[in-house]
Amino acid sequence: MVKLSKKILSQIGRTNAKYALIEKNDNILLGLSGGKDSLALMHALAHMQKVTPHKFNFKAVTLSYGMGEDYGFLKEHCQKYGISHEVVDSNVYELSGQKIRKNSSFCSFFSRMRRGILYSYALEHGFNKLALAHHLDDAAESFFMNFIYNGALRSFPPKYRAKNGLVVIRPFIHIRERQLVDNAKNNNLTVVGDEACPAMRFDIKMPHARAKTKELLANLEKEHPQLFISLSSAFENIHMSTFLNKEFLN
Repeated sequence: MVKLSKKILSQIGRTNAKYALIEKNDNILLGLSGGKDSLALMHALAHMQKVTPHKFNFKAVTLSYGMGEDYGFLKEHCQKYGISHEVVDSNVYELSGQKIRKNSSFCSFFSRMRRGILYSYALEHGFNKLALAHHLDDAAESFFMNFIYNGALRSFPPKYRAKNGLVVIRPFIHIRERQLVDNAKNNNLTVVGDEACPAMRFDIKMPHARAKTKELLANLEKEHPQLFISLSSAFENIHMSTFLNKEFLN
C-alpha cells in the first residue's frame, strides 16, 4: 500500500477545503506522467475517495508521445491499486520534428500539445475537471521565470476555468517538491524521470531558464529558510493597486 505522509494529506485537505477543488459528483481526469508528482497525486485522490463524505470519480490518463514508450509498469501499478487508467496514443513527437525550429522552445510546444490533448480527452469523455500535479516549487519557478524572462507577474493558480469550460485543479499547490521526492523514496515507487522527456531526443540547445531559476531559488532559500512560506503567503496577499497597471489604480 502506498502511504502518503500525514503532512501531505493534511495540506491537500486544507487546500481542497479552501478552494473547493473537489466537489460532489465531480468526474476528474488526472494527467499521469508517471513521475513522482503525478503518482503521488493519484494516490492522494484515491485516499480522498475513501475519506471524503461526498462522492467523486477520477481516472488517470497517460499521454504517449509516439516514441515507442513502454508504460507497462504504470498499467500494472494502477491495476494493483484498482485505479482506472488509460494510455492515450498521439503523434506529438512526429509533429514536433516538423514544427519545432532550431533554438525554439520545444518544452513549451510539448506542454501546449499535452495540455490540448488532455483537454480534448476530458471533454470528449465527460470529465468536468482536470487534475494536475504542480506543486509550490513549480509555482515559485513559474513566477520567477515569468518575472525575469517575460516581464510578467504570473504563476499557477490552484483552480481556474479554461476557455472550453473545463476546470483545472492543482491539489498540490501548497506542497513542496522535496515532500514528493521523500514520498517516492519511502514507498519505493518506480517513477518516470527526465529521461522520458521527448525533448531529450532533439539535437538542439536545451533551455536553461528553469534550471537557472531552480538554482536561484535554492540559493535564496539557503539565505532565507522561510522563503517558500513567505512566497506561499505572498501569492495570496496581492496588492494590485501598488503596481503600474492603470486598470487597478485607485
